Amino acid sequence: MPRKKWTWFLAGACAAMALALALFYSHSGRSSVKPPPSLVKAPAAPASPESAIGRKNPASSSVKVVLYFGDDQAMYLLPEERSLTPGRKTLPEAVVQALIAGPRLPGRTRTIPEGTRLLSLKVSNGTATVNFSRELKTKHWGGSAGELMTVYSVVNTLARLPGISQVQFLLEGERIESLTGHMDLTQPVTPRWDIVKTAP
Repeated sequence: MPRKKWTWFLAGACAAMALALALFYSHSGRSSVKPPPSLVKAPAAPASPESAIGRKNPASSSVKVVLYFGDDQAMYLLPEERSLTPGRKTLPEAVVQALIAGPRLPGRTRTIPEGTRLLSLKVSNGTATVNFSRELKTKHWGGSAGELMTVYSVVNTLARLPGISQVQFLLEGERIESLTGHMDLTQPVTPRWDIVKTAP
């Protein structure tokens, strides 16, 4: 092959190889392009009392709440801060279950009789309708002070949660006049903060 033609052949081959390499690198570079933001899954927001208030299994993380129990003289309600994990319950249900279980800190007394069960709890238009088993009445220790502690332990505790301003008591699905004959429970009860004492 004449030298002139050989030179043109080598030049053409080099140009073809350079073009092939350019196409290869430009194509392979596309794989490093990030997906559009709309396709990237955002991390889940942390649970809050507002999001946990009315749905089952709201979060696996704990929520800080304040429970109110009676003092030794049945004169005042004493706060007890807890971290609750609602699990398969709503937050109001978990709060009432914690009240039923009783206090953990010294100087505080049980306000709900042992054996009492929470049958249901629904929140609508600011009213929490709490349906207890009959033991709330049949096993209650009686007295006007005892009734006061029981009622406002439940009402004040639930009223600390967002979306709840009053509580309607039910016993086995029915409204009751009172627990021990001293308080009218036929209508929803609003909280009393004047009977809360910060510490024993």
